[in-house]
Amino acid sequence: MIVGLSSRSQMNKPAELKLDSVPVWINGKPVTPAGRHGDVFNPALGQVTKRVVYADAGIVDAAVKAAAAAFPAWRDTPPLRRARILQKFLQLLQREQKALARIVTEEHGKTLPDAMGSVQRGIEVVEFACGIPHLLKGEFGENAGTQIDTHTLRQPVGVCAGITPFNFPVMVPLWMFPMAIACGNTFILKPSEKVPSASIRMAQLFQEAGLPDGVLNVVQGDKVAVDAILNHPGIHAVSFVGSTPIAKYIYETCAKSGKRVQALGGAKNHAVVLPDADLEFAADALVGAAYGSAGERCMAISAVVAVGAAGDPLVKLLAQKARAIKVGAGDAEGVEMGPLVTGQHRDKVAGYIEAGIKEGAKLVVDGRPGARQDGFYLGTSLFDQVKPQMSIYRDEIFGPVLVVLRAETMEEAIALVNKNPYANGTAIFTESGGAARRFAAEIQVGMVGVNVPIPVPVAYFSFGGWKNSLFGDLHVHGTESVKFYTRTKVVTSRWPHQDTPAPGFHMPTLG
Repeated sequence: MIVGLSSRSQMNKPAELKLDSVPVWINGKPVTPAGRHGDVFNPALGQVTKRVVYADAGIVDAAVKAAAAAFPAWRDTPPLRRARILQKFLQLLQREQKALARIVTEEHGKTLPDAMGSVQRGIEVVEFACGIPHLLKGEFGENAGTQIDTHTLRQPVGVCAGITPFNFPVMVPLWMFPMAIACGNTFILKPSEKVPSASIRMAQLFQEAGLPDGVLNVVQGDKVAVDAILNHPGIHAVSFVGSTPIAKYIYETCAKSGKRVQALGGAKNHAVVLPDADLEFAADALVGAAYGSAGERCMAISAVVAVGAAGDPLVKLLAQKARAIKVGAGDAEGVEMGPLVTGQHRDKVAGYIEAGIKEGAKLVVDGRPGARQDGFYLGTSLFDQVKPQMSIYRDEIFGPVLVVLRAETMEEAIALVNKNPYANGTAIFTESGGAARRFAAEIQVGMVGVNVPIPVPVAYFSFGGWKNSLFGDLHVHGTESVKFYTRTKVVTSRWPHQDTPAPGFHMPTLG
């Protein structure tokens, strides 16, 4: 049986029975080597359901060798033929969307509708990648000089790698490897060891679509596997999504060896609510953005800045709606928020709630009574009267905790957001076009929503923040990903009508 496709009856089997082992995928084959393994949990049950291989440097090296061997032929495959394989992969992903979403729900805990939506957003990047023949077209300058033409080529980088987080086991990998492979690179994916199965299933589907062996490889594991990727001389580019400390570490480590790198870090996303906003609409949007996926997403709204008279009525609405959110297993009917990914993370989030109380914030809704022994659950929490120096504001909690700060004016709110070291996403709620336009112009954040709480760009635009939310110059998916996964070469050519001229010993010019 292929790992990652365990039935629910198998997920509930006693711990003493032999568990499925999630393998690595090298050169078109699943491999389960001896060595270190880790546990994979179902967060809704709080139980170990599988084991996952932890790759060491030798396994990573085998994946790099497979990718390097496959690179020349894949690089030379015409982009249109690559696109045809991507189109078949797209069809298979669409066919398997619900099955992939179920794997996400079983290993991450998010609700099935949320998982379905995240898989769809990943599929849309594959749709964009299918247009790669057009996206790789270069520029041409005729008669740049006498009898001289200049044109550009976009050529693949080589063997690339992606290191992806636990919160989007399908979507974030699909931000990376389809674009890299479409551009003619080969790829090594290192998914989070907490949610390993979906990546193996996607590798199988890509193989079914006709992808040659070795073009996509998957290595599971922890920091040992990550460091092996960062330090391997055969890997030329690394993409990462995760926390800011790790993003900085990956960026600095790759830069030392000359690797190209894009490392997306953490966030503290703000929503500014002006007094003229439709507060009912804003509150509905904010509770979804704060508590959806149990707050475990880098674009979650975790801080609301209520401006002036919006404050008290907005907090009252947020509290009502937060208390009404139904928490339970992600595949249960009507559930709006599932468990957190691990018991350790649940306890860490609960610790932040205690810290917020001690620091003097007003706890309006307490999610700690929602903790349960049958899974990694925590209810929704809401704080008011939060100050910028408090840990619940400074830190990325990555859980179902929403904090409200107060500001007297929009200018004060903008200054507060711009002072924050994170700059991933932000939003403003208002009925004033002028205020929204000014906010979008002055805010120092990479992605901005106007009455849109989670402004994740569509696939043909690029995703990424500023400041401590991004290390590197280029964002993921969209046209910036084409730039990241290719190198530009400029060719200047002359085809003279007369015999070849004598050698020249002066600086050539285009006159």
